[in-house]
Amino acid sequence: MPITPEQSVWFAETFTKMVDNVEQAVLGKNHVIELVLSAMISEGHILLEDFPGTGKTSLARAVSQTVDGTSSRIQFTPDLLPGDVTGITVYDQKKGEFEFHNGPIFANVVLADEINRASAKTQSALLEVMEEGRVTVDGNSRPVGLPFLVIATQNPIEQAGTYRLPEAQLDRFMIKTSLGYPDRAATVRILEATADVKQDLAPVVTPQVLLGMSDLARQAYVNPLLFDYISSIVEATRTATQVRMGASVRGARALTKAAKTWAVAHGRTYVTPDDVKLLAEPVLSHRLVLDAEAEFDGVTANAVVAQIVLDIVPPARNDLV
Repeated sequence: MPITPEQSVWFAETFTKMVDNVEQAVLGKNHVIELVLSAMISEGHILLEDFPGTGKTSLARAVSQTVDGTSSRIQFTPDLLPGDVTGITVYDQKKGEFEFHNGPIFANVVLADEINRASAKTQSALLEVMEEGRVTVDGNSRPVGLPFLVIATQNPIEQAGTYRLPEAQLDRFMIKTSLGYPDRAATVRILEATADVKQDLAPVVTPQVLLGMSDLARQAYVNPLLFDYISSIVEATRTATQVRMGASVRGARALTKAAKTWAVAHGRTYVTPDDVKLLAEPVLSHRLVLDAEAEFDGVTANAVVAQIVLDIVPPARNDLV
């Protein structure tokens, strides 16, 4: 059933309230907050490549408080084991039976801090839960609950003692972005109100309302010409001369889902080419593997996607009506 204009207006108003609420704790990062909340509503996950002290933990906590959910933080280190993430089964001598103790992954918003510092075995423990929303331990499968958002971070500077995320893991993240340092105006606001930057926020929506927003976003209209436009962009990432491996079908689906949510969040019942163009870089760039020569020449995946978006002519608005 298509989303109605009245529903899109309610959705946009609620989305704006959520963004404004989170921005009380993370000043001057409106666009990044919109990306994070869009990913959560689209049932995706976020990868933040950022420097220390940019507010990643504050962002995760603020998002969970805004949706009246639970949050947890996992500090990834080389000695972290898969059971430290998912939980373990322990034998209770009094009861004479095994009991499962939930790991920190059982939360609505999970901050996986410096994920590339853990071994590949521990990183892979996130694969199933990020894709399917459930954890399997000792043959028993347990859902982590909904909504569920993983915000993983990695430091772009320090590479010693890190394990590069494999392509299969990167492909599980809907969006890769960066908080970055605040601009001067935001920094001044932070310094002027150091004691007043809110750590505890009032909830704006319940988890059930957020799930309802996810259902509404899926009903946004996408013209068949836009499906072809998205397919053209994804295919172009595979044939670009600087690229060894392009975006997958999962990347195309992620771009479509994110564009639907973005459209409704901005008061529309339909997706436009501008929605696709705006989201192409954060959704697709981390899925590309550049060849060695291109990397040596300083080419970035963001630049490749940006050029592809410039080269491919989108469908005209008159054709989309």
